[in-house]
Amino acid sequence: MSSPIGTALAGVIFGLALAAPPGPMNAIIAEESVVRGWRAGFRSGLGAMLADAIFFVLTLVGIVAVIDRAPIVRPALYLTGGCLMLFFAVGAIDEARSATSFTDGGRVATSGFRKTFALSLTNPYQIGFWLTVGVGLLEPGTLDVLAAVPVAGQALAGTLVVQTGSPALLIGFFGGIACWIVVFPAALAAAGRRVDTFAPAVAALSAVVLVGFGLLFLMLGMLRLS
Repeated sequence: MSSPIGTALAGVIFGLALAAPPGPMNAIIAEESVVRGWRAGFRSGLGAMLADAIFFVLTLVGIVAVIDRAPIVRPALYLTGGCLMLFFAVGAIDEARSATSFTDGGRVATSGFRKTFALSLTNPYQIGFWLTVGVGLLEPGTLDVLAAVPVAGQALAGTLVVQTGSPALLIGFFGGIACWIVVFPAALAAAGRRVDTFAPAVAALSAVVLVGFGLLFLMLGMLRLS
């Protein structure tokens, strides 16, 4: 049976599934959280969340689909995103060298917000999400979430039916993203206060992630142009 609460909870799960996987955005959130504190990490998360809100509006009016039909758009996004990631990786390397410990309450920085916002707007995977799953979330209908579970799907059918296109689903979706950008930086900041070497280690790991994704995006962009 469908219910607003069940639909909202499903939205939260969808939001967490989008926000939680390792990647360049979480690498920047992690770096900002352990070097500058929870507020800096949270602001970085807000940058990615704002980009999702923009993609939500663009999907709602159909602009994202129109942009994606242009053959040059995807390669351009891969190349731009790859260059940005490599550029931000240089900053993460500098942070790893200079950060000797967790520095909560240090200088207020908005760079994390700008980094995640710029990367999100040039992330083909994020656009791909809104062209596929995002469209499904917006279109009115129903989704029997547990019916696809292997083996037990037939027995569970009808247990959790989600109303797609409903306000409850969309509120839950962005609520899930909001939960992640609050909890993830808080957990990292808490660890950074206890272990002095945690901040430079996370900054170094963030640089590795950004370099890896940057090179991958550049390679994919060049392949799509060839």
